[in-house]
Amino acid sequence: MVPAPANSNSDKITGVQGTISASPVVGGPAKQGKDSTAPLANIAFLVKKGDQVVDSFQTDEQGHFRIILSPGHYTIVRKDFTAAVGSYGPFEVDIAEGEMKNVHWQCDTGLR
Repeated sequence: MVPAPANSNSDKITGVQGTISASPVVGGPAKQGKDSTAPLANIAFLVKKGDQVVDSFQTDEQGHFRIILSPGHYTIVRKDFTAAVGSYGPFEVDIAEGEMKNVHWQCDTGLR
């Protein structure tokens, strides 16, 4: 058997990484010079393939996350979300073999 070349897809990590932020973070009209977006820090999300939960992750203080997944189509949803206001997914992502997909997902807090 011939070993795979060092730069083959088998050496690459497959999954998704990125940031999740939320806006607006204060109610009322946006103020010039004030950012109305903030990282969605320390929030748990579920990773689903079809109707089955296959994994989960939590964002860090800056809203960053990284999760290793097999190639396929996934839906990311906020864990235990029951509020009537706001939208925290679902986020759809397709991952190819050997791909670490970079994403930035924006959530709507529902504040106005």
